[in-house]
Amino acid sequence: MDKFVYQFSEGNKDQKDLLGGKGANLAEMTRLGLPVPPGFIVTTEACRHYLKHDRLPDDLRVQVTMALRRLEDEVGRRLGDSVDPLLVSVRSGAKYSMPGMMETVLNVGLNDFSVKGLIEASGDERFVWDSYRRLIQMFGKTVLGMEGEDFSRVIEAAKQAKGVTSDLELDAQDLRQLVEDFKAVVEEKSGRSFPQDPREQLDLATRAVFESWNTDRARVYRRRERIPEDAGTAVNVCTMVFGNLGETSGTGVCFTRDPSTGKPGVYGDYLVNAQGEDVVSGIRNTLSLDDFAEVDPDSYQSLRTIMRRLETHYRDLCDIEFTVERGKLWMLQTRVGKRTAAAAFRIATQLVDEQLITMDEALERVGGAQLAQLMFPQFDTDAERTRFTQGMAASPGAAVGKVVFDSATAVAWAARGESVVLVRKETNPEDLEGMIAATGILTSRGGKTSHAAVVARGMGKTAVCGAESLDVDEEQQVARADGVTMHEGDVLSVDGSTGEVFVGRLPVVASPVVTYLEEGLEAALVGVDEGTADLIQAVDRLLAHADAVRTMQVRANADTGQDAERARRMGAEGIGLCRTEHMFLGDRRVLIERVILAETAAERADALVALLPPQRADFVELLAAMDGLPTTIRLLDPPLHEFLPDRADLMVKVARAEEQGAASDDDTRLLAAVNRLHESNPMLGLRGVRLGLAVPGLFAGQIRAIAEAAAERVKAGHDPRPEIMVPLVGSLMELHLVRQEATRILAEVAEAEGVDLEIPVGTMIELPRAALTAFRIAEEADFFSFGTNDLTQTTWGFSRDDVEAAFFAAYLEKGVFTVSPFESLDVDGVGRLVDIATREGRGTRPGLKAGVCGEHGGDPDSIHFFHQAGLDYVSCSPFRVPVARLEAGRAVLGKGEEDTSDDAEIQRA
Repeated sequence: MDKFVYQFSEGNKDQKDLLGGKGANLAEMTRLGLPVPPGFIVTTEACRHYLKHDRLPDDLRVQVTMALRRLEDEVGRRLGDSVDPLLVSVRSGAKYSMPGMMETVLNVGLNDFSVKGLIEASGDERFVWDSYRRLIQMFGKTVLGMEGEDFSRVIEAAKQAKGVTSDLELDAQDLRQLVEDFKAVVEEKSGRSFPQDPREQLDLATRAVFESWNTDRARVYRRRERIPEDAGTAVNVCTMVFGNLGETSGTGVCFTRDPSTGKPGVYGDYLVNAQGEDVVSGIRNTLSLDDFAEVDPDSYQSLRTIMRRLETHYRDLCDIEFTVERGKLWMLQTRVGKRTAAAAFRIATQLVDEQLITMDEALERVGGAQLAQLMFPQFDTDAERTRFTQGMAASPGAAVGKVVFDSATAVAWAARGESVVLVRKETNPEDLEGMIAATGILTSRGGKTSHAAVVARGMGKTAVCGAESLDVDEEQQVARADGVTMHEGDVLSVDGSTGEVFVGRLPVVASPVVTYLEEGLEAALVGVDEGTADLIQAVDRLLAHADAVRTMQVRANADTGQDAERARRMGAEGIGLCRTEHMFLGDRRVLIERVILAETAAERADALVALLPPQRADFVELLAAMDGLPTTIRLLDPPLHEFLPDRADLMVKVARAEEQGAASDDDTRLLAAVNRLHESNPMLGLRGVRLGLAVPGLFAGQIRAIAEAAAERVKAGHDPRPEIMVPLVGSLMELHLVRQEATRILAEVAEAEGVDLEIPVGTMIELPRAALTAFRIAEEADFFSFGTNDLTQTTWGFSRDDVEAAFFAAYLEKGVFTVSPFESLDVDGVGRLVDIATREGRGTRPGLKAGVCGEHGGDPDSIHFFHQAGLDYVSCSPFRVPVARLEAGRAVLGKGEEDTSDDAEIQRA
């Protein structure tokens, strides 16, 4: 019999694949002897079986019965008993963090009989009827698929009839009537009565948790976070403890350090007389932990002791859920908590200084995507501003956008290119797509542990929560605060670092982290506050450690001396790709056009002579900026149409001129040439090495310009290190012909200038055939550089520009892609070609230098693959160089981007 059910006492924190994050951590706390309500876990394997076969495993029912009986014996109560009944929560718990995406049902086991026993055992009739109505409400939504509004209307009607505004003001008789009303709503809307059999409640709730794995919002979240579709969720069945048993009870969420800033201390929210979903939903503004210390000092002190113990045990920031039941503290969950990018860097170095972790471990706990967030601009503090409202700084950043009040509008406006700020009373899981679309989030309710705050931090979105002065009227689509009214479409600026929200569009300035990267540590620390200084120093320490441990170099893609200088400031160790076609945009385009359209050898020779000086000057500037560092210069590789006049425009121009009898011989001749060179698919036409071989002298002129620029720098006493790269090679002979010409020209220039020129000639591997015949191409190549953008296009057989808008959204929706192959490398297909070409190329030429110059060179996940494939360097845009440096270091340690946060989903009981 396969084992599908584990008691909490049987597991540990390392079994997240099997027990899910929540279950594994409940098991770990049980092992530590912490006060965890007893329970058991239905494994992710059971979920995968259900999703695959559309039925529960045959053995599961028996195993649940055995686990349930052991639980009943342990606590001395029975599920659904009419005398002091056992009640349980049924909660999801995937391996990966999925905040608010899946389902929870509390108070399972209550029915019309056990409710009487619980009243007698608790002595609190109001609490029992409140628990019963919560069960029916959650069961209806989660298990029976009813709308939350079906129940909200009934609650609002009950409050209006009573003349009150808060649920807490409803007494026992009001709640008892609410139970009856809820049962009637269930029967009306779902077509069945609320189940009175406790075991049926448990089984249906378990099935519903499994099914919640494939809800629309769960799928959207998994796609965004690159979570495997087949991982599945565990189900945690836990003895209920009650935070809604009066003023000596409550529920809360806390962090062992501030998840927003990383500042040491205790941070969290607490609600008296509440169950856990009240904290997360943001429907009631919470108390701070300082307030909790005054309300219940004994429980607070116990919590502080446990918090320290858990942080020491996990050696990291811990996110903790707890309930106090009549003065008794219970631990409902812990996890390594999500944090902002700034907090991640600060906490990592703090723990090193506290001697809890090593520098290697600190590097493992931050990621390139987090560093990229720290490089985004911030609001200019010196700019004039009109404050709209103030809330909690839930997730940092500077977000500017048009106000929208619902997720559908956020998605629609973002799709048409608008930046939007989602303004809500509070968010819930149904708002996920709108939160993804928005640049910033603002809520009037909730604290740092509300749904909006937790999800925003996980996604790196700017968020301000709990702005109490903010009145959000979602029906009228207006928000009011301090006498100012904002309508849909008005612009707000949201500062997630301070909690301030401003009217209109505030200007932004460079991030202090970018100042550090470009100007150095000393300059970046001038005039900044203590928190900013701590952050800059943390980034400096971790980047320095990454540089010390990484084995791959990091180069930059740069086409001008200015770009190269910035890349060098960012830490680039060379240029991996200079696209020479970018040197001939604007006014210079005519120079290339003349070469391509020349009809005679003399015309072409004249055009090539005119082309030489500007190219040579550009190469001198580039080599000066990268003096002493390798500079890979790709010979001309434009799709031909990019350097020719637009065919349709030229046809119209000639036709109109002919109608008027004023046709120009030049235009007519130009149109004939353009027609002759017209291609149906220019991306796969006359470009790259093909253009160089088809247009005599084109590549030769470029090679001469490179050689003369290098000679000029050498004679001036400098150390230029150019590398010539031949694009789009598909056969050995193509490269042989270009290399033969390059060798001749380099020798001529060296002799004429009286200098030694050792300039390697290599090729760009961007065609599947080049990768598969790399063992032959390596005979003529001094180096390989993988052009993964075009290699992805030619491997998949689609043009990036044409297909991304056409069907990528549908492919992501249907699960064909979990992420665009142009954003993160297709390891199974394109990656395999990279691996084959590297291994077989080095088989022919041992020590062959290999790198990557596609933008995948700056993608964190792709960098880890390139490290494993044994590449010598990655090259990316200058702004992504620091990210690549960090991830190249993490790759040595074997840590991927997904490992930077390890918390399970946030559903509380």
